[in-house]
Amino acid sequence: MIRVRRGKTLFVTLLIALAQEAGAAGVYAADFFVREDIVTEPAPEKFSVCHGGTCEIVSQARLDEAQWRLIAAVFAAPAASAQEERARIAEAIARFETVVGAIADTSDDRAGNRHGENWRSQMDCIDESTNSTTYLRILAGAGLLRWHRVEARVTRGFFLFGWPHTTAVVSEASTGVKWAVDSWFHDNGQPPEIVPLDLWKTGWRPAKAPPTGATRNRQD
Repeated sequence: MIRVRRGKTLFVTLLIALAQEAGAAGVYAADFFVREDIVTEPAPEKFSVCHGGTCEIVSQARLDEAQWRLIAAVFAAPAASAQEERARIAEAIARFETVVGAIADTSDDRAGNRHGENWRSQMDCIDESTNSTTYLRILAGAGLLRWHRVEARVTRGFFLFGWPHTTAVVSEASTGVKWAVDSWFHDNGQPPEIVPLDLWKTGWRPAKAPPTGATRNRQD
């Protein structure tokens, strides 16, 4: 069973304040978890899932042993390079989304922000980036990430380069180079896009990204 709580405006208000401050300075802001109902030290047996838009709904979830083994199996053999590990990260997040979809009723989440669908199952970029960061922290906490470190989420836009958009981030342990891990562009259960963060900051979108007009709100 999962416990569902309504989102609080503090989470979004802080993000907007960070965006405005960073936008005025011409830089990009990293935000952080400030909600007491979001588990900040997630593990397979206890973690949070945001959905409904800007974490309007926070479901508390857990994986059973079989579900966790399915995800952890992606890292059964150590990755031989950072590039290989990024590919495995993408696959692991896709598996997380598939498993969690059945737990939190988010299997119907579609790419971007969609109008007229079951809003409880849909996720905007705040939901997606928060969840991806949670999944990355679970992987890191289990010792499965050899080549990367989990970073704070980053937001681009700030009305200088378009509407604000937020992504999860990892950095290469050896070089410090940061990579965006952006699952917002695809349906639930599909691998996220992992691209250099500096490229992502320019407004990068995959070729088949959801059209801007498909967004439900202005957060993405």
